[in-house]
Amino acid sequence: MIQISLREWQIVSVAAGVIAAAGVGLWVVTRKRPTADELELERRHMLVNYGRIVDGMLLDAFQIPAQDIPAQDEQGVGAMREMLLYQYEISGVVYECSQDITALATIVDPAKVKIGMPCSIRYQPGSPENSILVAERWCGLREGVPVMWIAKSPKEWPTQSGQAKRIASSQ
Repeated sequence: MIQISLREWQIVSVAAGVIAAAGVGLWVVTRKRPTADELELERRHMLVNYGRIVDGMLLDAFQIPAQDIPAQDEQGVGAMREMLLYQYEISGVVYECSQDITALATIVDPAKVKIGMPCSIRYQPGSPENSILVAERWCGLREGVPVMWIAKSPKEWPTQSGQAKRIASSQ
């Protein structure tokens, strides 16, 4: 039977701790970190799955120069990012946010966005400033203002069957 002294146990445990710390350090340095686009995609998925919906207003659509995309066209103009500026109110607090929709060009065409229209916004309940207007599986933009049917006279009022009833005028 081999007997190991207390000093040998201490040396072995310190060596095992150093090896474990080196392994964790190596994993931290070499692991794959998510890109900014992957983080934004995950945020949008989280808001679509767990976010609440509130009514808001689309304020503006604008472009800003993309500093992370060095590509330039023949006129020397760099790539542009498409942005939407929107506003919404939760518990008396007005939030004004913007969203980059460049990656969502297949879902929403920035040229067809109607400024000044009401829209639906998804936000995180515990952090209402975290919000989106458009995602891969959800879009809060509206095509237009709903048209209300207004009867010109009582003769054209709708009935329960949905048909406009015609009141015969007695002569």
